[in-house]
Amino acid sequence: MPKWLKFLLALLLLPVAVAEAMAMVSVLAASGGADTTWIPLLAGFASWLVIFLLLPKPMWIYVFGHELTHALWTWLFGGSVKGMKVSSEGGHVVVSKHNFLIVLAPYFFPLYAVLVVLGYLLGNWIWDWQPYRLWFHLALGAAYAFHVSLTWHVLQTQQSDITSQGWLFSGVIIFLGNLTWLLLGVPLITGKPGLTQALRWWGHDLTLLFHWGVAGGNWVWLKMLTIHS
Repeated sequence: MPKWLKFLLALLLLPVAVAEAMAMVSVLAASGGADTTWIPLLAGFASWLVIFLLLPKPMWIYVFGHELTHALWTWLFGGSVKGMKVSSEGGHVVVSKHNFLIVLAPYFFPLYAVLVVLGYLLGNWIWDWQPYRLWFHLALGAAYAFHVSLTWHVLQTQQSDITSQGWLFSGVIIFLGNLTWLLLGVPLITGKPGLTQALRWWGHDLTLLFHWGVAGGNWVWLKMLTIHS
């Protein structure tokens, strides 16, 4: 897909991103009473931020997750991985297939947070880890903070993944991807609101933005007719 087409697609996706952000506000407001969930999640998030700000950044771990995410999404789309190199200064992976999701996946797919969730689900299925749910939330908050903080850190330098796709297109896809995980994850973790309700809010807010856009366009059109008449 040429960059100019990705730029146009990014412009079309901007209202979708804004509507998702509006829906996320509603989801957070509805889940605000889930103190036994939010307190450990936020505590884990804050704990990692303290580590991130005060201690050396574990770049090898981040780079390994970054390149592994490229590989996982390549396999997801039926491609193959031919080689991978990882160091604290950077890394690369050689794959047989490329698309914008494979290229941008490490920036919107929180691999370590997903591994925490899968590990807890497996442990709960085998050993009944319900009594340790608080520690799961704590670890999940820290893992997601790891993803957000180090993704932001590496984006301060020029990334070929981003420049190859275009800054606006990459920004919209990364924003949409991260927000989608939250929009789906918060209802599943807190139970407030239901997942279908969260998606319904997203659709409602997108429809609302569409009507606002049509009304604004009509107003501008009428103004132009008035000026030229």
